[in-house]
Amino acid sequence: MGGIRQLAKQTIWYGLSNIFGRFINYLLTPILTYIFSPDKFGDISILFASAAFLNIIFTYGMETSYFRFNLIEDEKKVYNTGFTSLLFTTVLFSILLMIPLQELAGLMKLEEHPEFVVWVIGIVALDTIAVLPFSKLRHEGRPRKFALLKLTNILINFVLIAFFLLLCKPAFENGSGSFWGSLYDPGVGIGYVFIAQLLASLVTFLLLFKEWKHFRPTFDKKLFTELMIYSLPLLVVGFGGMINETIDRFMLVNRFNGTVEAAKMANGIYSANYKLAVLIVIFIQTFKMGAEPFFFKNAANSNAKENYARIMNLFVIACCFCFLGVVLFLDIWKHFMGVSRHPEYLQGLFVVPILMLSKIFLGIYYNLSIWYKLTNKTSTGAVITIIGAVITLLINYFFIPMIGFWACALATLACYGSMMVISYIVGQVHYPVPYQWKHHLGYIGFATVLFLIHTASRKVLAQEWQLHAEGILLIGIFFLVIMKREKQELVQIPLIKKLYRKH
Repeated sequence: MGGIRQLAKQTIWYGLSNIFGRFINYLLTPILTYIFSPDKFGDISILFASAAFLNIIFTYGMETSYFRFNLIEDEKKVYNTGFTSLLFTTVLFSILLMIPLQELAGLMKLEEHPEFVVWVIGIVALDTIAVLPFSKLRHEGRPRKFALLKLTNILINFVLIAFFLLLCKPAFENGSGSFWGSLYDPGVGIGYVFIAQLLASLVTFLLLFKEWKHFRPTFDKKLFTELMIYSLPLLVVGFGGMINETIDRFMLVNRFNGTVEAAKMANGIYSANYKLAVLIVIFIQTFKMGAEPFFFKNAANSNAKENYARIMNLFVIACCFCFLGVVLFLDIWKHFMGVSRHPEYLQGLFVVPILMLSKIFLGIYYNLSIWYKLTNKTSTGAVITIIGAVITLLINYFFIPMIGFWACALATLACYGSMMVISYIVGQVHYPVPYQWKHHLGYIGFATVLFLIHTASRKVLAQEWQLHAEGILLIGIFFLVIMKREKQELVQIPLIKKLYRKH
């Protein structure tokens, strides 16, 4: 139980930065969807999706390799070799991407603004060379500094976007000739979103000075070869993961049955509603931050597998609460999009429950994936991810022309559901863990049923407050069921233990 408590403490710190940071970032969604129409918001989504793809290529699994090889090699040697590799390839990749700049902009339907692509490449480059310094903080168990730096990045980004779009832009449009208005260029438009992130990434890298000042450009060829053998399958995993996460934005623009403007509009609507799945994404990413180094460090313990199973059970329960917290209160969450000015964003609200469920499957898959990382069978993980990517591509390719962004949501669900099942079956052969999968399916199924009951109630409950009251009641029912079934496990958590003592 001590190891799980340690994971919980670190996850709290990672969670504080992730939750607060995501919340601040999430405040940008109503700002951006209010200022920009869905087609412009779609352009922002496309560019950030491109950045996600490039991040995978630029880092090529070196972060996980760093954690893995610290167990068997000198940490300084692993750090210096990995950093040298990333530094060299970042410069190389950046130069190579600048050559076909106009073609890349055309692929994203942004022919008039190739500079946007340049700024995105700059963001990716800065974030890449900050990867190992951040990994060093996680490895050394310093989540507080990690959290502070992540928050600093997000706050700088938020403040700069607010400065350009909420202060300078209105001052310019008022035509008063003020100083603030003179700082705004209407030709840049959505580009200010990327300028803000570029500056935030630069400041963050500089603040990591203590982590990278000890870097020495040494290169151990033998170690590098071992790192690459381990990490290249993870590159495939990461790249496939990004296909599953973001390729639908590109395909929606290019496969949509309509005009380019209509396709961009659909992409913006889908992307804005995708943001409503943020609550469960925050939890999954927060958990992953603390879990990955924890799983590696505790792999040699005699009760490691039992702990992994218990963690999975608690993880699924938490995900189900996140799911219900969003889907039962969509009438509240929808206001985080700029629906007052652009009500067309509401057209995509029905995909949110599907996306939330798919994120639960993704989170379970992340937990399951520890088996191929610990057994050095990362190539098997790559195959599983490729299968998921193929499912994503096929469903989107054939069904987007017929049902639009419905296809994107269903493809995400089918992809992560398949990866979860395959990873469980194969993992139990190579690294059997006593997961309580019947409990997991039961909790997910129960949460889904509660959502369907709430959906059916919309035909009867006319007032919004009645729907909210029913939502609270349904979450209460789920909570009581969990407390009854998982009492033995939950009472070991200090806060819940105190509640049991009182009652």
